[in-house]
Amino acid sequence: MSPTERTPAGFRLDCAGRILDLSGQPAVMGVVNLTPDSFFDGGRFIGTAPSPDLGKALESALDMVSAGADIIDVGGESTRPGAVAVSAEEEIERTARFIALLRSRSDVFVSIDTWKAAVAGEALRAGADIVNDISGFTFDPGMAALCGRHRCGVVLMHTPVRPGEMQWSHDTGTAGHDIVATVLEALARSIGIARSHGVESIVTDPGIGFGKSVEENFRLLARLDELHALGLPILAGVSRKSFLGQAIRRDGEGIPPPPERLDATTSANTIALLNGADILRVHDVGAAIQARAVVEALRRSCGGTE
Repeated sequence: MSPTERTPAGFRLDCAGRILDLSGQPAVMGVVNLTPDSFFDGGRFIGTAPSPDLGKALESALDMVSAGADIIDVGGESTRPGAVAVSAEEEIERTARFIALLRSRSDVFVSIDTWKAAVAGEALRAGADIVNDISGFTFDPGMAALCGRHRCGVVLMHTPVRPGEMQWSHDTGTAGHDIVATVLEALARSIGIARSHGVESIVTDPGIGFGKSVEENFRLLARLDELHALGLPILAGVSRKSFLGQAIRRDGEGIPPPPERLDATTSANTIALLNGADILRVHDVGAAIQARAVVEALRRSCGGTE
């Protein structure tokens, strides 16, 4: 098979010889953030050093696997708006040992959420299968070549700016432009960079919540399937993001904080699945598994699958 093969039932992705099969049903990617400042779960796994409490983080990851997660996405640097960058050395310290520990306990697919080639390299050597690069290979010129050498899977996301340059504003975005066309064009460039370095096992991510207005985020969610024009699987990451908080806020009240956005997240994940998502990136694996089960039952009842 080719590294990214689209069968009549869906996609199969070759991650250095391990096949991530998306042809039966969409995959669920559970998030483990080993950071003190991520927007939802920052600090959850930080010990007294402060460094990650690997035992607590491992327990959480294995709980996600037991709940049905197909992929565990490990992050060592927050990408929330206004986030402060950390060094590659600190990011490696937060993630590489944890990935090795998780790999020793589970054969679940593991992705490293980083845009730095040095971090990705250590994560891949520790046992990661996938590099999840929010920049779509545009921040670190060494990332594409590294991934090509390792023949790993990659997620290429669209973001117009670095996380430290994003604000908590809801009026940003690409006013006057078709956001779907803008994202398609940018992702096509990222795919070109990837393929020029021998990377073919590719997932695309429109970067919902990254440098886009609330309306643009919903437009991308509504038109998600249009990204399949690139011929590649699509990851949707909407979990507990602020555009959902904007949608559910009550008149005269502030935006509900991330812990109060689970129901909105489940609604958005269901919409993403109905509109073609091949992977859901989530903080709440059990809820995503249930949303997937309902969508798959609906499709079976309509004759979409056997």
